[in-house]
Amino acid sequence: MAVLLLDLSAHAEAWLAALAQAHGCSVGDYACELILEHLEDVEDIYLAEKTLEQVRRGEMATHRLDDVAW
Repeated sequence: MAVLLLDLSAHAEAWLAALAQAHGCSVGDYACELILEHLEDVEDIYLAEKTLEQVRRGEMATHRLDDVAW
């Protein structure tokens, strides 16, 4: 497990502490959860952009919703 040192503004630190307390966990645990969620979001965006580029280059086909809807 890696250890990170974050240099947060006083406002961000207080905000993080308040959110952690509201969720009943430590600041460290809540920060880890936020980082992991953000990493997942960033990866989803990357994959969506990659797919869009493949569609634009004609490397991937698209289908109408009416054609694939049940």
